[in-house]
Parts: sequence; structure tokens; C-alpha cells
Amino acid sequence: MSSNSRTLLPVGKVVILVVLFLIPLLLVMVRSTFLLPSSLPPPPLPTTTTISISELKPLDGPALPTPKPCNKTPPSLARALVHYATTKVIPQQTLEEVSFTLQLLIDKSPCNFLVFGLGHDSLMWSSLNHRGRTVFLEEDQSWIQQMAEKLPSMEAYHVQYPTKVHQWKELMKIGLGRPCQEVIDPRLSKCSLAHKGFPEDIYDVEWDLIMVDAPTGYHEKAPGRMTVIYTVGLMAKNRGSGETDVFVHDVDRPIEDEFSRAFLCKGYMREQAGLLRHFTIPSHKQHIGQPFCPPS
Repeated sequence: MSSNSRTLLPVGKVVILVVLFLIPLLLVMVRSTFLLPSSLPPPPLPTTTTISISELKPLDGPALPTPKPCNKTPPSLARALVHYATTKVIPQQTLEEVSFTLQLLIDKSPCNFLVFGLGHDSLMWSSLNHRGRTVFLEEDQSWIQQMAEKLPSMEAYHVQYPTKVHQWKELMKIGLGRPCQEVIDPRLSKCSLAHKGFPEDIYDVEWDLIMVDAPTGYHEKAPGRMTVIYTVGLMAKNRGSGETDVFVHDVDRPIEDEFSRAFLCKGYMREQAGLLRHFTIPSHKQHIGQPFCPPS
């Protein structure tokens, strides 16, 4: 037997099926004709009431709350989540230290955030300061280029430092001298510790938060952080008004420990988490004659 003969019914069977389907339908039509005389009017349609969706309430309890608009994840945060979820590189700071700064960023962001050092944690800092301005200053030009290829949205600038770690004790003596105890724009300062090689814009912005995690300072021929720590303290004291929160990393090393206490001022030190030390430095412009550091 062919495939067509298995799928098509004979004509006689088709007719029988059609008749069996029509007979009940005809009986219903005839019955309705005798039961409902044409002289009687059709029954009235039920009355309907229109109800606004805003008037609907649950049977028990208060009215349903108005749904809130769906806010998207900020693109910068989304990129950071993907980046750190797929990388095996560990940022320079520990969870305790990062959380320490995060608490302040939660309160201050969006803000002006200056970071010394461009590293594997840079995308994190930029994302945590969503809608704020985050700027990175880096000593290694080739590293800036590598990071720019991966993270083109980063604002980073190359900075050169003339000092060496082995000079730190001599520079400490210079910093304690009278010319370095004057609060002034670093570009006008007569103190040799005042760094004058930052981009001009860096001096003009009143930074809310500054992270000192560079330049390199773990070997004798490295530039060290002597001029950075001094200049950051000078910029914070010289701002028009308000306060600047400064974090210094690697305070287990003599330079970071002693220079931060001397020039960010022990009296402005707030707390420390791991190797990260926090200072809150007020503007000195509102207090004429105030000493470079308060009595500790």
C-alpha cells in the first residue's frame, strides 16, 4: 500500500463524518427556534462597571506599592565586575585595606580622587568612585600604555621623580627646615621636597581623597615616596576650604611611616588597617598662623 492510501480516507467515510458532525448542530438550532419565539425581545445584557487599575486593592491588607523603576548597573561597575571575576591577578592591597578605603568612598563619592600608582586595582578604584573623577599618576610610561590598551577609559599621567630611596634621611632633615614648614602652593614653595612636576591640573583641583601607593620604594635605587607624601600634605593644607582624606600604603617601611607622620602630621592621623594609614587634613587657609602640624 502507498503512503497516500494510508493517510487519506475514502470519500464515503468523509461524507459520513461530516453528517455525524452536522446532525447535533441542526438539532440545537431547531430546539432553540421552538423555545425562543421571535416575538419576545432578547434578554437584556448585564450592566458593566469600569474600574481603574489604580483602584484595585488586595482583599486583605493595604494597597499594593507602586513598582519602582528598574535602574541599570553602571557600565563602569559592570566592567569591573567582569574584569575581576575573570582575572587571576590579585590587587596590591588586602581585603581589609580595600574595605577601609571603601567605607570612606561610600560616603564621599562621587568625588575628586587622586591615586599615586596605576595598578591592577585601578579599575576598582575608578568604579567605586562612579560619576566622580579618578586620576592616576604613574612613574612607568610603558605600563601606562599597556593599561590604556586594556582600560582606555582610565585617566592616567606619567610623572618622573628625581629622588632615590637612599636619600630619605637627608630629605627628612630638609623637610623639617623652615622653608618646608610654610603652607603654600607647591609650585611656589622654596622647599626642595615640593614636587613641581605634576600636570598643572593636579595642583588646581581640590582633591577629596588621595591614595599614596606609588612610586616604587622597596629598593635603594627606586625613587621612593618622600616628595609625594610631602607635596600631598602641602596641597591638602593649601586648599581653599574643607578637608582632604589621605591614605598611605606600605607604612611598615621607614619612609612611608616617618614621612607620613612628619608631613601629613601625626595629629591628623585617624586610624590604620593593615599597612594602610588614614589621615584627615584640614585646610590651613581658614586659620592664619596655624603651625604646619598640630601639637601631637
